[in-house]
Amino acid sequence: MLGVGSASGVDKIVENIGSLPVDLFAETCQQILTQLQGRAQAVDVVEICGRFQKAGIILDLEAVQEISKLLSFNFRSAAKSNLSAEQLITRLRESCSKWSKPALQVVHKLWSEQGNLVRVHQEAQAMSGVGQLVDVQWKLGMAVSSDTCRSLNSPYVSLLLKIADTSGQISSKSFEMTIPQFQNFFRQFKEMAAVLETV
Repeated sequence: MLGVGSASGVDKIVENIGSLPVDLFAETCQQILTQLQGRAQAVDVVEICGRFQKAGIILDLEAVQEISKLLSFNFRSAAKSNLSAEQLITRLRESCSKWSKPALQVVHKLWSEQGNLVRVHQEAQAMSGVGQLVDVQWKLGMAVSSDTCRSLNSPYVSLLLKIADTSGQISSKSFEMTIPQFQNFFRQFKEMAAVLETV
């Protein structure tokens, strides 16, 4: 079955999709397909939610995330199974009877146009199996008080990495390093950059 979560959960997500104007649903599908083709690093669910709210569609961020996950899952599954647009529509109808005809028409049209591009990128990505580094943020700090640390007033670097996994979901990883650790980290990145320039 194509979908995520329980049958009642999928029904609710598909009902929410049915409440969307066709143009907004098409834009949302296009953003997901663009990410699945590797032309965007991630799907900006917050921005999609904002567009829905401007159009008068009252869905919270969690509901919009569920829509994004369901569509992404179905498109990735269709690419993996090498489904035509007609086969994808048949699977969607079999998985949930609540799909609206306009929503299915949008999916059919977009998958007919872009399904092969998604398939090619997903096959290449499956071979590599790694996410993409979306953003790196850092700040220099000074430890001034601690219950466990003896050496205070020592500088440290705090790093926040945003990584988009192969499904397009962004996760954040944060860690702290001493200055010597950060200098070593930086040196290794410079070496990688130098090697990549020769490729």
